[in-house]
Amino acid sequence: MSKTKTRPYDAAEYLETTEDMAVYLEAALEDGDPAVVVQALGTIARARGMSQIARDTGLGRESLYKALSPEGNPEFATVLKVVRALGLKLHAEPVDV
Repeated sequence: MSKTKTRPYDAAEYLETTEDMAVYLEAALEDGDPAVVVQALGTIARARGMSQIARDTGLGRESLYKALSPEGNPEFATVLKVVRALGLKLHAEPVDV
């Protein structure tokens, strides 16, 4: 029997348009877990090109990888810089209670 080769799933491979990225980030925001949002931003940044995002934000590429990793805890200012560099916006709406 032959072995099937597999590789880990990487959402960054499927985020091709800004609309794809916006929907992905929106889903992460709806989850409500800050770690999920940071991970989504990291995935989107990798899809767009981490080096380019680092240049656009004025942050170091390595520090950006670290901040947007699952163990990262970026400052809110960093999150806003990354979102802006990705060409996205965060938004708020009232919660139906």
